Amino acid sequence: MTEEREFDKAMVVIAHADDAEFGCSGTVAKLCSEGWDVVYVMCTDGSKGSSDRNMSREKLAQIRRQEQLDAATVLGLKDVVFLDNEDSLLQPTLELRRDIAREIRRHKPDVLICPYPMRTLDGGWGVGHPDHIAAGEAALSALFPTARDHMSFPELIEENLEPHKVAEAWIMGHPEPDHWVDVTEHLKTSIKSLEQHVSQVSNMDQDRINQFMRDGRRERAKGHGMQYAESFKRIVMK
Repeated sequence: MTEEREFDKAMVVIAHADDAEFGCSGTVAKLCSEGWDVVYVMCTDGSKGSSDRNMSREKLAQIRRQEQLDAATVLGLKDVVFLDNEDSLLQPTLELRRDIAREIRRHKPDVLICPYPMRTLDGGWGVGHPDHIAAGEAALSALFPTARDHMSFPELIEENLEPHKVAEAWIMGHPEPDHWVDVTEHLKTSIKSLEQHVSQVSNMDQDRINQFMRDGRRERAKGHGMQYAESFKRIVMK
């Protein structure tokens, strides 16, 4: 990661609490350990992620918010922003684009990490969660051109949020990654952060969580001189 050494701020835009822990928490742990300020932007309230018929949406949203805050403490995040859109109904609306652009202008990240904004039909995780697709599309639309252009959503200027140009986007889950981050030294922290999401991983014991995370990152590292890696499609903004 020598080419990113001049950078020191990152933002991760995801749909749900636990998306980043599953997808890029090793990278986040690495960046935080190197002194970066890393902010999460959570697009939904996570209020649908339970099979418990006795669980209310309100209670689940509260539980998942606290789990995400606990994971943030493990990783060393600077902040977690909750946009609180309804879980499973997320759409890449102009309002969501504006809200993400607001946080980009507020926190001024050099690098923005987000989900792949398209369906993949490889059978890995079904056909893709629509919230993930929507979060990725809205994040990339906010990154360019909305956060950069002062005439987009002039109310942000009225909030004293000046335009900001993000230097790079790293796309999680892209079928053709071209950027690998060595997370070998940070895998334990990554796994510990995922373990904070008890409501989502309670059906997996600690050994299974450990194995799941190691297997996935070992597979991504193959051929790249790393033991464990996370992979992204890297887009350098001109």
